[in-house]
Amino acid sequence: MTTTPLFWRDPALPHVELRYIEDGRQVRYAPHSHRQWSLGAILAGQSHFQYAGQQQVIEAGQLLLINPHQVHACNPCADMPWSYYMLYIDTEWLTRLRQSCGELDSDHWEDLSVSRLRDQALFNGFSDMATQLFDPLVSHAEKDAALCHYLQQLFAQVRREASPQSLLPTEPLHRALEHLHKHYDSNVPLQTLCQLSGLNQGQLIRQFRQTCGMTPHAYLTNLRIQMAQIALQSDLPLVDVALTHGFADQPHFQRTFKRLLAATPVQYRDGPKRLYQQQNTTHQ
Repeated sequence: MTTTPLFWRDPALPHVELRYIEDGRQVRYAPHSHRQWSLGAILAGQSHFQYAGQQQVIEAGQLLLINPHQVHACNPCADMPWSYYMLYIDTEWLTRLRQSCGELDSDHWEDLSVSRLRDQALFNGFSDMATQLFDPLVSHAEKDAALCHYLQQLFAQVRREASPQSLLPTEPLHRALEHLHKHYDSNVPLQTLCQLSGLNQGQLIRQFRQTCGMTPHAYLTNLRIQMAQIALQSDLPLVDVALTHGFADQPHFQRTFKRLLAATPVQYRDGPKRLYQQQNTTHQ
């Protein structure tokens, strides 16, 4: 069994990304969040799932539904074999899909209250859809159709249980967040955020924890990694990605990336290329 994560991406389908790990016993994630909505399928073993301030044990056969920007971490239990898929979907694209199938009344994203789901048909459907995404012989149109069909089935199943759960930032916190998003590649002193928001240090940190699930510093670090993921999909050298995204140097960037995403920047950047080479070798 391989411990190296596999990543699938395709420029023709920029709204979706898929990760697969066959043996995740040594995988460790620090608490983090994603820009995208995420859907995971646990294929084997058990793991601790930290989400929305709670920690639960999840096991094979379960689906995990993770809202955008929701802090979470999922790590294996006591050296047990652990295998999973994780699908990442662009939030704007998914909002339009949810709206088109009547799951949303407007073009504004709404978080789901459902974070775990055990449904054998949906679980099997996820595996079938993921197999098609990885398959180089399946056309882009077929992959996109399989993805849309599966997600429509999924949202139809959870619609009754799902309800808006987002805790919207206050106006003072919004000003601080807006500044971080504009200047994530720079040093942003806590005092600057206090001045912009009109909050003292204690109030600012408390509002960040309540709304974002992490401190301002952790939020900024996570944001830098999110933006670096986008940059890694180009051919920029790692050192350039590191220095233009607020990291002191390449080793600092690599350590932080691995700590949050349980993969190295090179594994993430070159994963689709390696997957393509492996598949070509297999089909020759």
